[in-house]
Amino acid sequence: MKKMLILVAIVSLVAGSLFAEEAVLIDFSKLAADIHVSVGPNDEDDTPNQNRATMMDYSGVRFGGSFTEEQKSVMRTSLAIANWEVLLASSARTVNNMVRSYTREAQSKQWGTVMGARIHFPVESYNSWAVIKPPFEIPAFEPQADVQDDGTIEPADDSNGITGPSRFEDGFGVVKNVGTIKSLAVNVYGLNFPHGLSALVIDGSGNQKSMFMGYLTFDGWGELRWDNPAYIQEVRNRDLRLIPLYPESTPFVKFAGFEIKRDASRVGGDFITYFKDVKLIYDKAVLDTDRDIDDESLWRIIQDRETARKVWEMERFGQNQVLRYLDSQKQATESTFTPTATNE
Repeated sequence: MKKMLILVAIVSLVAGSLFAEEAVLIDFSKLAADIHVSVGPNDEDDTPNQNRATMMDYSGVRFGGSFTEEQKSVMRTSLAIANWEVLLASSARTVNNMVRSYTREAQSKQWGTVMGARIHFPVESYNSWAVIKPPFEIPAFEPQADVQDDGTIEPADDSNGITGPSRFEDGFGVVKNVGTIKSLAVNVYGLNFPHGLSALVIDGSGNQKSMFMGYLTFDGWGELRWDNPAYIQEVRNRDLRLIPLYPESTPFVKFAGFEIKRDASRVGGDFITYFKDVKLIYDKAVLDTDRDIDDESLWRIIQDRETARKVWEMERFGQNQVLRYLDSQKQATESTFTPTATNE
């Protein structure tokens, strides 16, 4: 009887260890601008404006129009903190509110570089929201690459291609082999604002999910946590099923942003907060095993599938970036009128 109890205890311990994976989904201290990428022929500033590790080149996207090599050379962007966007609710999307809503790098004594966000909510008494989102949807299947000081991207010598580790894993927005999410935590700085915070993630099927983290009614750094109410801890109570191992691609989640909700009865106007990172605890979708046959090297089904998916992601991302680039080129740069010449 004692041996049976010991065996049950060991099995329970081993089973429990399978559900204790923890990973950093995104760490904003890794997204500091550390290289300068020219934004035009007259750019003489050398202040860092892009993040080397997350640089993306969209000059090769199929898009109508003819571009010179000089124009293509500046069609690059990254997840640098200053590039993130603040999308306001349609009722709050006035010029005054939009120009006062943006992200900036902030220096924390405790964490170093973090993301700072300013949102200007309407002062009128009605519900509103704002989404802090990356400049492009973070790609889940982006091969390793070497990024030069000018932002030029070259494939890494040790890259395993589209099926290898993504450039955006390890704290840059993507976690792979994710089954069920058990918990999600955000390190956020509160300034006693009574606004609600939600974290947004996208799963491997393209579905966006919103996790309500709590309210920012505290002062200083704090960890807001979401625990999955549908998570079943006991294995015996789970709906167990067998899933074909190949050629199913590895499930993943990627970070899609934050949502800030302001209640009509609460204060409007400027709202300030800071973010350090987002972490998650999850079940593995597939256990790591030593298989006898390398299925992918023989059939290459996953590579073909994920290559097509990457092209689709890049096209959607690139089209938006090209439109922004074109608009920036048409933007007026003069701040004052040229003085009228006087006749002497």
